[in-house]
Amino acid sequence: MTTISTLFLLAGLLLFISVLASTISARLGLPLLLLFLGVGMLAGEDGPGGILFNDFFTANLVGQLALAVILLDGGLRTDSGSFRVALKPAAVLATWGVICTVALLGVFATWVLDVDWRLGLLLAAIVGSTDAAAVFALLRHSGVRLNERVKSTLEIESGSNDPMAILLVTVMVEILLHPERAGFAAFALLLLKQAGIGLLFGFAGGKILAALLRRLNLAEGLYALLILSGGLLIVGAANLLDGSGLLAVYIAGVIVGNRRSHATEHVLRVMDGLAWLAQAGMFVVLGLLVTPSHLAEYGWQALAMALFLMLVARPLAVAIGLRPFRYALNEVAFVSWVGLRGAVPVVLAIFPVVMGVPDSKLLFDVAFSVVLLSLLVQGATIPAAARLLKVELPPTDEPLDRREVWVGEEAALPMFAYRVTAGSAAEGRHPDDLAAEQEHGEVRCIAIVRDGHLLDITLDLRLRSEDSAWFIAPESVAEPMARTFGSALQDIGRNSRFFGEFAVAPDCLAGDLAAAYGFAFGPDEQSRRLDEVLVDRLGRPAVVGDRVQVSGFVLVVRSMGAGGRIVSVGLKCPLAGTSTAAD
Repeated sequence: MTTISTLFLLAGLLLFISVLASTISARLGLPLLLLFLGVGMLAGEDGPGGILFNDFFTANLVGQLALAVILLDGGLRTDSGSFRVALKPAAVLATWGVICTVALLGVFATWVLDVDWRLGLLLAAIVGSTDAAAVFALLRHSGVRLNERVKSTLEIESGSNDPMAILLVTVMVEILLHPERAGFAAFALLLLKQAGIGLLFGFAGGKILAALLRRLNLAEGLYALLILSGGLLIVGAANLLDGSGLLAVYIAGVIVGNRRSHATEHVLRVMDGLAWLAQAGMFVVLGLLVTPSHLAEYGWQALAMALFLMLVARPLAVAIGLRPFRYALNEVAFVSWVGLRGAVPVVLAIFPVVMGVPDSKLLFDVAFSVVLLSLLVQGATIPAAARLLKVELPPTDEPLDRREVWVGEEAALPMFAYRVTAGSAAEGRHPDDLAAEQEHGEVRCIAIVRDGHLLDITLDLRLRSEDSAWFIAPESVAEPMARTFGSALQDIGRNSRFFGEFAVAPDCLAGDLAAAYGFAFGPDEQSRRLDEVLVDRLGRPAVVGDRVQVSGFVLVVRSMGAGGRIVSVGLKCPLAGTSTAAD
């Protein structure tokens, strides 16, 4: 009993310290995952905690379980619309990108470490794929709003590249331990099984879970447990049949998250906490597993490999892989830079140790060092890189809070809360007047809160600064309403700098627009709609922030509608004096 109590005490203490450490991550400019690793390393045998932990099997189990939870949560929050703009390029990066990165890094690792080429390629295969846990956490909590193409490419790639990484590690372990069994046909079949079974179980399991979520009437807290247990079932079943369980659970999460029901909000709230617990627990355990003094033994080699991976191997693989999809140079550069390494390489590095591969501890120490450097250098510079490479969008005007009231299995009433900003267009107005001004859908004010008290919505009521107003409204008016309650001058300045001084209709004729502002399109573009011309010139599905230069003027996609339809276009004039990024 004493041993169990001590274990509970240590586990609770480490997680408690990790969560408290999260409050200083933003101030220090460090990724939160790096702090979790740091807590584990400080508690380990070389740190003041002095805990001796070298159970690779337990660490592998914790890592696999945590990755399943993280990928499930990531899938639940992935909008299926992102597949429209990024599925093909992300699939190329998840296959060709991993192979190319591993090949380049493998040659470099063999030379730097002076080891057998098979060991060098195995090390490269371990650290060659991007990590879903790191990408999801850092992109969604960095405070940076990326354009949809870049964000979706990174998320889909990191969520789907595990089969290729696992295959390459399996191949190299097999070559090292049983070279007589090595054969291209066997490994090609293994890859097809990994991806095929993963996709099949993900689609089938996701459909079943989504149907159960709609039909079952459970206590609120049980919906997330239903999805979590179902996700673990999918992982286990796919793995038992030599499929990719991690790919399967990610696909299942995407399907469940995009088939919204009365239980979706409950699931997302609980899964957010479970995903954070999984990340904290996994990185603390991995930090305990490593011995910091051993990392210094191959310190300069690990640094050289990390730099080669960040500055040569990954950029080359991304540039070649994305070339057919006509990504802008700044987008290619950002995708190359955010090739984050995290828990997946460390978990993959455990596999050779468990299998008894010679010199596998060397692989683990070097892989761990590369992960640390990736999180420290790449993870900490995401906001700066986004601004420097101009892939960051202006922050949107968001409601103070949002809720959904479900009135059936298929119908929900969205509710949004706004706070009145001093000097905004809402100050001094009646809430019903603001609702009547909205052009799309019926909007109704249902509550006004002032100084913590609910007010009656009388005819003589006028909104004051710091009042909170709740409206039932369609999603399409959430952002326009937020602009009404926010600072108008700040919004105008912020948007005009990025999107341009004028907003033009996408269905206008390109020739008419050009004549009005004094520039010219090509002869075959004059009689076509503006949005058609923009899509043709881009050569790829449009996203908010895409820009096309015409005779010094810049046309910027301001907003998108359902099905990838351009809703609004901004026009930046040459006299505006702002720099533009060429496509």
